[in-house]
Amino acid sequence: MDIRPILSTLLRHKTAAALIVLEIALSCAIVCNALFLIQSRIERMDKPSGLAEDTLVTVRVRGMAKDEQSAAVTRADLAALRAIPGVTAAASVNQIPFGNSSWNSSVNLVQDQEQPNLGAATYLGSEQTLEAFGLTLVAGRGFQPDEFVEWDALNTPGDQRGIPAVILTRTVAEKLFPGESAVGKSIYSWGDPPHRVVGVVERLTRPNEIGGEAESDYSLLFPVRMPYDSGGFVLRVDDPSRRQEVLRAALQTLESSGPTRIISEDDARTFEQVRADYYRQDRSMAWLLVAVIVALLVVTALGIVGLASFWVQQRTKQIGVRRALGATRGQILRYFQTENFLLATVGIVLGMVLAYAINQLLMGRYELPRLPLAYLPIGALVLWLLGQAAVFWPARRAAAVPPAVATRSV
Repeated sequence: MDIRPILSTLLRHKTAAALIVLEIALSCAIVCNALFLIQSRIERMDKPSGLAEDTLVTVRVRGMAKDEQSAAVTRADLAALRAIPGVTAAASVNQIPFGNSSWNSSVNLVQDQEQPNLGAATYLGSEQTLEAFGLTLVAGRGFQPDEFVEWDALNTPGDQRGIPAVILTRTVAEKLFPGESAVGKSIYSWGDPPHRVVGVVERLTRPNEIGGEAESDYSLLFPVRMPYDSGGFVLRVDDPSRRQEVLRAALQTLESSGPTRIISEDDARTFEQVRADYYRQDRSMAWLLVAVIVALLVVTALGIVGLASFWVQQRTKQIGVRRALGATRGQILRYFQTENFLLATVGIVLGMVLAYAINQLLMGRYELPRLPLAYLPIGALVLWLLGQAAVFWPARRAAAVPPAVATRSV
């Protein structure tokens, strides 16, 4: 099709054409960046934790007053929890992934060095913590019974025993000992005595966003028996369908063990609920961006339809002359679709440049990653298809006007 008549017509309607181009450019820029932000949120919400999430439940117990027998009560609680039908492992821990707590420690290879090698989340857990979390050992072994220490003893003034062993994540092991096996090495983190690395797990994510994505797996696991009032219980079930049943049984078990504690149903959750609560704001943001994209595309489509309808009305006589000279309905239809395609293309090119500029602004102010180039053709394709769909009905209506009606003087 000869596009010179189309260009000539557009030049005579510069203002209307410029408005459509600008609208498409803004839509392209916003849609590309919004799609990228949505994908980033989805990837963030799908971040692996290293845990067997579909088989885990957690219960948090709050103490009403200082309990001198908390260690003994915790041991009794764990024995009772492990006896619940369907429970394969139970442990007391200080924090859990996505719990938004903040137990952290620096990690050194040499005692009293000025700058730490890294900072990591510190998980403290009793026997069966590896099994309860469902962590995957990739090197070394789990903790032995004589390596566990009591939390109260660890905090006794003058105690020099420290924590003898530690398990690292693969990320921490590779960071501290690149190209070497970390098992058997020593690190300094919690107190003065060194900790001997006895094992390495594939992954154990932090409970919060400290350090960003690059440090999300900077975690250590120590063999410390945590009392019930300094953390919570993690239970692993043999069948995911029994999680609610196990939670109810765990609450009943803990409630029957003494009146000095507060046990709330709000603190008894599956790990899926823990993750969902942690990422509630990200999920809301993703849906908000979806709504923005839909609203923007609807407005853009209505603008194209409105302009196309206006142009059809203004050029009814011209369409009739072309029909009288032999132009078919298909040719009239293609004329308006080509016209819209040219406007959309100019708008998309400008929109890509604007999308990149907006991304640079977001990178500078909010430390967002660079917009991948793959999102630009995605946005372009969406707007091209939207433009063709929006102009189809006005163009079809124009093509259906009989020549005798179109050329009749008003």
